[in-house]
Amino acid sequence: MHVWLKMRPITDLLRSAVDDAIRYVLDGARTWRFDLTSPEVDSDERSSVGTKLQYHVIQYLELRKEPPLDTTILDIPVEIKGTVRNTWMIPREGQCEITLMIQIDAKQHRFQALLMRTHRAWLTGKKGNRDLKRSPRADAVRDYALEVVPWTPLPPEPLRLLSTEQLRVVFGPDGMRKRMIALFGYLPEQVIPRTTITTVGAGLGDPLKRARESKPAVLAAHGLVVLVGTWKADLQAAARLGYDLSNEAWVAVPQHKFAT
Repeated sequence: MHVWLKMRPITDLLRSAVDDAIRYVLDGARTWRFDLTSPEVDSDERSSVGTKLQYHVIQYLELRKEPPLDTTILDIPVEIKGTVRNTWMIPREGQCEITLMIQIDAKQHRFQALLMRTHRAWLTGKKGNRDLKRSPRADAVRDYALEVVPWTPLPPEPLRLLSTEQLRVVFGPDGMRKRMIALFGYLPEQVIPRTTITTVGAGLGDPLKRARESKPAVLAAHGLVVLVGTWKADLQAAARLGYDLSNEAWVAVPQHKFAT
């Protein structure tokens, strides 16, 4: 099974699955949130990332949700457990079974993935918590878990690069045009995911359309040409300049670069 996973572009697949699960829970397009460590995200929401993650992993690995555990790989039942803490909580039905364990380090904005048979002899306690869940001992993880993905950075969230004062401007009350002027002015040549644009435009009707309409204002204010990955011409122009705008990302490029 470890070989089956490693035969795939597993780092990219799980990286996307983790990123999707985090963004789903943060729901930036409605809440303005973009960071799991924010005090505006409560502990229950952080915990729910692991629950959502199993569905994204199944989707990206082109598996099926099926009993007796979360999925099967090579006809072997597999438990999928994600955590934003220091360890995983293995349910009773998953104990002594193969588990794909994914750990998210929200502070460092990274993740890792391990594969382990979670024998009861390697789990903490004898009965577990109220739900009979038990955690793998640190020494057992170290000795018996197989590395699937080492600690790997998650896709960047450009809003994390801004100072508190800059965020106040970007999320200010003056409408999408001024928000975009500020965002691209602070982050020139930084590829910005589509989800970041919708987060900045939370609370506004059709924020992507409003953001596109702000392109002349960004050019006038900062001399930056905004390229949008939705449009083929912009996508090709960005590629020529060395920017990857896949998944409908955006970037603001100094106007003088188009003359070189």
